[in-house]
Amino acid sequence: MKLHPTNTRQYQTITAYDESGVEINAQRFEHSLVVLPEHAPASWDVQTFDDLNATHFEFIATFAPDVVILGTGHQQRFIHPKYIAALTAQHKGVECMDNKAACRTYNILMAEGRKVALALVMEAKK
Repeated sequence: MKLHPTNTRQYQTITAYDESGVEINAQRFEHSLVVLPEHAPASWDVQTFDDLNATHFEFIATFAPDVVILGTGHQQRFIHPKYIAALTAQHKGVECMDNKAACRTYNILMAEGRKVALALVMEAKK
């Protein structure tokens, strides 16, 4: 799905997404990554949702976001609280949704000026 351009070009904006990847400011990515408005997209060493562990979320915590939108792949899944303890200890929220909803939600929160992190698990469709 192509998204309409906004006045947020100075930030990392999701400009398109589909089943196999995401575009950030018109640059295509087909691997798991972490996106924040004012940081270049960072590769995230996650192959599948089931690979997630506490270390993956400790990495996100280093960016000090206010909220984390976790894109869990093609379907919505929920992360075990023990994995997000580093974020919970900092009183940071983590919302789980499928990748498409996560991309839309990230753009909305980013456009509102929120310090949001988008963590996308990009796994091959079964």
